[in-house]
Amino acid sequence: MTETQMMTSPSQRRLVPVGLLCAALRPVLGRVVRRIAQHHPEMFERIAPYQKSDFVIVPVELPFALHLRPDPEAPMLRAVPQDRLPEHDARIEGRFFTLLELVDGESDGDAAFFSRDLTISGNTEAVVSLRNALDDVDGSVAQETADSFGPPGRAFLSMLRRRSARQ
Repeated sequence: MTETQMMTSPSQRRLVPVGLLCAALRPVLGRVVRRIAQHHPEMFERIAPYQKSDFVIVPVELPFALHLRPDPEAPMLRAVPQDRLPEHDARIEGRFFTLLELVDGESDGDAAFFSRDLTISGNTEAVVSLRNALDDVDGSVAQETADSFGPPGRAFLSMLRRRSARQ
């Protein structure tokens, strides 16, 4: 390793800069949240008091977080670098696969919280409302999202589920 390489931080040595990765994810995440809003308006009704709230969802082992605003008129889900989180009302933090299992309906949010696999800060009522809204959806939001991307989406979710099962 050269002296220059040793002086750079791990984030500077990434193959894809975090900002570029976040920008690349923006259209995909926008499509996902708009589709969920279109197919599950009841989910947004359930979270009505917190529709204008900003949630930050932080997968601890990834360089980016997700910024969610569940406003049915202008739903927003975007990737943001973890070192530049926006102002937010609530923060949900955990390992990526724990968060995926919660969205996939395969995990109990209360159990994840009490086992300290999930950390919540800020407006906990908003987080509970979001979790209840997800729990009320018939089926899996993760599966529905994967299905919207056809065979590649289903294959990707299947791969993630297999990896999650090995964790």
